[in-house]
Amino acid sequence: MKTLIGGAIAAAAGLIGIGIWWQQFLTVLAGILPATALLGGCLAIYLGFDELKDSLKKDVEKETEENEDEKVESYKKEIDTLKEEIDSLKKED
Repeated sequence: MKTLIGGAIAAAAGLIGIGIWWQQFLTVLAGILPATALLGGCLAIYLGFDELKDSLKKDVEKETEENEDEKVESYKKEIDTLKEEIDSLKKED
């Protein structure tokens, strides 16, 4: 109950203060808006850069996996070829 009363008093005081000091409020607001836009833009640039970096990292990992799969297949083929050669050499003996 105390919080409700305190909040109502603070809201009323704030409303009265804005009414009395309207010009000063607009001056402060005019100073805060560009600064907020600048900081918000910087945050958006940072997050966009971070997302781009993550997507590039995923692309590199995907290429690496594909190359590894190709290497595994070539090694399997080579092993099969060597097994056939070993079998043919065993039959000759």
